[in-house]
Amino acid sequence: MPPAHRAPVETVTRAPIPDLTDYDLLAPQLSGGKDSALMMWLFMETARAAGVVERVHSYHASLGLLDWPGITYHGAYWPGVSELAAQQSAAFGLSSEQHIEVARTITGPVGTRMPHSLLTEIAAYGRFPRLGSKYCTKSAKESVVSASWTPFVTRRKKELGRPVRILKVQGMRRDESRSRSTLSPYRNVLANGARVVDEWLPALEWTTDAVKEWCDSMPIARHWTYDSVPGAGDWFGTSRCSCSLCSFASKRDLLLAIGRRPRLAALYELVESVRGDSLRSDWRIHDLIHLAQASDAPAPGVVCDEDTHAFAVLEQQVRAALAQPPRKAVKLARRADALPCTSCPAHP
Repeated sequence: MPPAHRAPVETVTRAPIPDLTDYDLLAPQLSGGKDSALMMWLFMETARAAGVVERVHSYHASLGLLDWPGITYHGAYWPGVSELAAQQSAAFGLSSEQHIEVARTITGPVGTRMPHSLLTEIAAYGRFPRLGSKYCTKSAKESVVSASWTPFVTRRKKELGRPVRILKVQGMRRDESRSRSTLSPYRNVLANGARVVDEWLPALEWTTDAVKEWCDSMPIARHWTYDSVPGAGDWFGTSRCSCSLCSFASKRDLLLAIGRRPRLAALYELVESVRGDSLRSDWRIHDLIHLAQASDAPAPGVVCDEDTHAFAVLEQQVRAALAQPPRKAVKLARRADALPCTSCPAHP
């Protein structure tokens, strides 16, 4: 007999959108980007109307050095995504105690916790993230945020005598990608004896142009990487922010990121070279680095200073991971053979 199919679990609120008073914890997820700022504004309007602002805690899952950093340009400082996430939380009505930044860590050489970079994980795993294997989001964001809820869940479950009800709120939109175009605005994503987690996407139907227009009308700052140079206000930079060299980014975004973060790009190239996998199924970062130097490549406008101790530590971690066998056999997505070289004169 074929395996039985489980019926979808109902959301806590039996309606197309959630009733915020039904939840014990309201958890908007802030990336520091334009979409999460819009989401936070939409969500907090609803939370205030429902009288449940005290139940809200915003969360930012930091990717550390892989996030777009803060930068000083012409004497002015432009904050990074972690700083902007905290600013977004405060701007729309939460106290500093209601904003929580989390990051994946490992045990260091003397027993203390130290950051565990996503790039180190990629080097150890042996493959870059792909559609169908988007482990980056799960391991570096979803899992660390979910783990941070555990003390609250443990305490409240005993008090309530039932699973704790959590509403995860995110800023994803339909027109960002084909995969996101099919998302449900409100659904259950987890149900067990300890917690029930529903997901709400209040900005799902907003277009990119509408988001930009909203951002331009608001006093809250947006990340500098969206512009050709910090403060230009022209939206001629990268189309998204957070993970600087994302496997799911557009080619133009990757070329800009390589120009703006050349040392980080070189570290990605090292992982690609040692493991044999490509950053994307259709592009090697090795070739993109050459294309970013071409005369018709988008001008980076600014280059991040990455000559830091923190970056040296990241480099050491990545090289140590590469010295070990990969946990997974390398497999180029959708391709059985190696990608052709596109950066040399023989292969324009």
